[in-house]
Amino acid sequence: MKTLFAWLKLLRLPNHATVAADVLAGFLIASQARQLVVLPAAFWWAVAAGLFFYAAGMVLNDVFDVALDRRERPERPLPSGAIEVATAAAVGQRLLGFGGICACITAFISGHAAVALVGAALTAAIWIYDRHAKATAFGPAVMGSCRSLSWLLGMTAAGGPTGHEWLIPLGMGMYAGGITLYARDEAGQSRRGELAIATLVMLAGLAVAGGHTWLMANAGGGAAWLRGERLTAWLLLWGLLGGSIAVRNLLGIIDATGPRVRQAVGNAIMSIITLDAVLVLASCGEPWAIVVLMLLGPFLFGRQLVSPT
Repeated sequence: MKTLFAWLKLLRLPNHATVAADVLAGFLIASQARQLVVLPAAFWWAVAAGLFFYAAGMVLNDVFDVALDRRERPERPLPSGAIEVATAAAVGQRLLGFGGICACITAFISGHAAVALVGAALTAAIWIYDRHAKATAFGPAVMGSCRSLSWLLGMTAAGGPTGHEWLIPLGMGMYAGGITLYARDEAGQSRRGELAIATLVMLAGLAVAGGHTWLMANAGGGAAWLRGERLTAWLLLWGLLGGSIAVRNLLGIIDATGPRVRQAVGNAIMSIITLDAVLVLASCGEPWAIVVLMLLGPFLFGRQLVSPT
């Protein structure tokens, strides 16, 4: 049982729900889904690819950070000896391969070769971040690209993105890059200036992603809910979500200690699911938005077992 919990901790179990939400939201928005139906096989293979890629990234992250974690996070599964480093490295590499295979299967089933290209790009981005970029100034941008590519797994499986739909993966990637920058020193004392910059990057990303809905509504598109002159209500909801994230971040800026910063990071990660649901609300309507929002359940359950950060 201790070994099982060690693996769940290594994999950051709760966070996998955010990846499923990204792939689902991307697929729904690109396919312009309106009615609740069983989604095609291509979607499920795309979700499998996203989950394998994310799991690989989490495992390899700790493999390459084991020396640092021995000093800063000795309780983590690898430095504590709960899982052998060699075993974790082998598992991480296999998970990365499984992600690539699932992406190729998605491309074959859907008839959209772009999915395989996204899978290849994710493989490269995960390896580059974990092995080379994490400790550099480029780390947050590379991590943000991983989140953008998770969205694109779903979008390309549905034949997208097109037009200003590109704003969503771009904006959500910026948001994730801001989270990464905010969390950079979460194990100790963070720098307030860096936390403030990270918060601005996150909010800028939300503004970019939300720009898709604004452009779509002004062009007469989107779900019937949005076309009912509810753009103002949607923008208010989006702004409230951004404001709640900013308030949590501000508390971390005021008290830049590890526990407070980790609380803000955990909230920002959990908010990905809600943000995805609100984006789906505008494009696909209430039923699908509720389906995406339901992924908060697995996240909250997983968080009771292991920390998301």
